[in-house]
Parts: sequence; C-alpha cells; structure tokens
Amino acid sequence: MDFEKIKKCLFDAANEAGIEEYEIFYTADSSISAETLKDEVSAFSCGVCAGISFRCIVDGRIGMASSELFTEDEMKNLVFRAISNAKNIESDDPAIIFKGSEKYERTSMPEFTMPDAAKIKNNALELQKMTYAESEYVTEGTQSCVFAGSSTMRLMNSHGLELSNDYGIHGAYVQAVVNRDGEAEDEFELKGEIELEALSELPKKAVNNALSKLGASKIPSGKYDVIFSAKQTRSLLAVFSSAFSARSAQLGLSLLAGKEGQRIAADCITIVDDPMREGCMVQTSFDGEGVATYKKTVVEKGILNTLLYDMTTAKKAGVESTANGQRSNYSEAVSIAPYSFYILGGEKTLEQMCMGVSDGVYITAMKGLHAGADAVTGDFSIDSEGFRIRDGKICEAVKSFTVAGNFFEMMKNIEAVSSELSFGLPSGFTVLGAPDILVRKMSVAGE
Repeated sequence: MDFEKIKKCLFDAANEAGIEEYEIFYTADSSISAETLKDEVSAFSCGVCAGISFRCIVDGRIGMASSELFTEDEMKNLVFRAISNAKNIESDDPAIIFKGSEKYERTSMPEFTMPDAAKIKNNALELQKMTYAESEYVTEGTQSCVFAGSSTMRLMNSHGLELSNDYGIHGAYVQAVVNRDGEAEDEFELKGEIELEALSELPKKAVNNALSKLGASKIPSGKYDVIFSAKQTRSLLAVFSSAFSARSAQLGLSLLAGKEGQRIAADCITIVDDPMREGCMVQTSFDGEGVATYKKTVVEKGILNTLLYDMTTAKKAGVESTANGQRSNYSEAVSIAPYSFYILGGEKTLEQMCMGVSDGVYITAMKGLHAGADAVTGDFSIDSEGFRIRDGKICEAVKSFTVAGNFFEMMKNIEAVSSELSFGLPSGFTVLGAPDILVRKMSVAGE
C-alpha cells in the first residue's frame, strides 16, 4: 500500500468507528554503517524500517496503537486497538489532538543523499589505515567506524493538519588505542563527516590525545580550581537535562520546579534550545504533536526563563507548549526533550581561562557518569582523568581521581565559559552542546 492508501484506510476506519479526533504518525528510517578492527571490516549493517501509529480520543482519554505491517486489515485493526487502549487507560492527563499552529518555519538542512555501501566500507578502512599510520604505538583494539542514516516523518490528523520532514545524518569515529612500554591508553573522537578529506584530522587527534595520557600520575586530594572540557560539560548537561522537563517538574523529579523567573545559574550561563540551529544535521519545524517549533532561551544570564513543555504539561501549568513534545519514532509516545540544547560560549579561549588558574585540574574524561550522578538531586561523584594546571598552563596527565559536587550548585558557581562549543551527534532530534567551564575550589579525591 502506498501512503495515500494507508492514510485513507485509517481515516475511513476512524470515521466508521465514530471517532471525531484522531492522528496518524508515520516514520521511515534507513541506516548503514561499517566498523573496522585491524585492517578489515569487523561489522557491517544496513537496514530499513518503517511504521505507523494511530492516536485517538475516546471518552476524554487518548489511546494509541502502532504497527509495521501495512495491509488494509492491519490498518483497520490499528484503529480498533487504539480505541480499546483508550477505553482501558487510567490517566487524568488532558487528551489533546492539536489543530495546528498559525505558522511553521522552514528548516535549513541541505538535501541529504544516502551514500552507497562501498563508500562507507572503503572510508572506514581508509580511516583505520590513517589511524595506524599516526604512530608506531597504535595497537590492537583500535577501531574506526563510518555511518549514515536517513529519516522521513509525516504527521496528519482529523483537523486537517498535514506535516512532513525529511533529514539525514552521517559521521565517523575513531577509537585509538596506544601502548608504550606496556602502558595502554585510548581515546574516542567523532565528527559529523564521512568524506576522507574532512576526516583527515580525526585520527591525528585521537592518537595524540591517547598518547598524551600515557605516564599519568595521581593527584593529592584537596580543593582545586576545575576546568571541565567542553565534551565533559556536554556530558554533564546530558545527564541533568531532564531537570528542564516540565513533566519531571510536575512529577516532583526536578529541583527546577517552581523556579521559572528565578536565578538558577551564574551570569555567564545562557542556555538555548534551537530546533533549527544552522549547521545542525537534524532540524524540525514541528514537534511530535504538530506544534510549531521555535528557538527559545531557556536560561538567560543565569535566570530560568522557561521549562520545556508538551501540550499536556502546558495545559496543566496554564501556559503555552514550548513545542518540546517529541516523537522520533512511530512507536514512541510523546516525551519532552530538547532539540539543539546548548550553553552559549563566552569570550575567552581555553588558554585564556587557564591563565587565571594557578593550581587546578583540566578534566577531559569522566567514567560511569550516569551511575555516579543523580539527575533528581543533582549530586555527582565521578571517577575522572585529565591534566594538571600549574601557573596558568596545562601540564602533566593525571588519573584516578574523583570529582564531586552538585550540578545545580555548580551552575551558580561557574566563573567563566570558553568561546568554543563542542556539539555531539543527534539522538533523535536532541543535540547537546557546551563550552569549557571554570569552577573554583571543587572537591577532588585523589591519593
């Protein structure tokens, strides 16, 4: 069945069942990736999947059912399963099928063409070869990967709303393992590119960063000025980003509940949520409920302007949805999540930030972050590694120390942010970004 027949079948079945408000949500995804070990492809995958969900309101409650089988009988069954689910659900949440926004912005993503399998395999092998060529100390366990994926999303409902979005992602990573005199270290680097010319610096960066960790010593316990690398700031933001969800706040799972309009961070902290950030591979002009997305300043110079809302939480709070009710897959229920969610950079370079530190630590890796952090309380205690900062300069590597604190208190004590941001790869529509940050006198447990 083509999509128009699928749509007609679902709409006809809903009308025959006497359902007045309903919605269909369709996604189709394709992906391809090649991983290497030593000098050969160790894993290759290529897949295509598509599915559709049907949501409807019955007796004031919303029901949903989904399927990957596109037959006329299955489409009719999908409607009846959704109706049955609505009748059996126990929830006091408002049931809403959105009628549509007045205006939807246009995305700025370039047209995406899925690369062929041969190119993916060849570039992965070449990337691996380039990595081994960087140093005689590169050893077994070194891995390279090139990947790509594309997605199509369509949403339409009984109110006449019809929306669609197509996007694609691609990227590569290197996991470089080095061994010198029996001491081994590794480093992971990724980039949102697949052309070899654009990836030429990736192996060098991974190998050099791994080599720089060799000979690391331990650090005495104490209070240190700490600079978190942009990657690690981004990781902290990922762990605690759920605190910005209105659903978490309404369930009592966020310390930001009731803090809108109040100071929650230092003056140097501004956090933006931008669903159509220029240069981002994944953009969308609408969320999973059909609400038009827009750029918003969530935290402005330390003040919490807004939490992130979907239709349900917004109605409970008596505010407008911030269009953060996401669904990146046909089978997913609506959940609150950010888009390009990032801390704005400052004016200082990393080197300039270091100049203001006489005795400190530059943290470049944190292990077991999710296990060592409590997203509700904000407390964290994390095994870390990095480099000592002495008299304003990054010096010798240090390892096996624990940095501890509270994320929400730390946000208030950030003294400076660097000018350069680091963005990760998308997870659904969510992409996190952050600069290096400087926090004075943090607790560090070493030897």
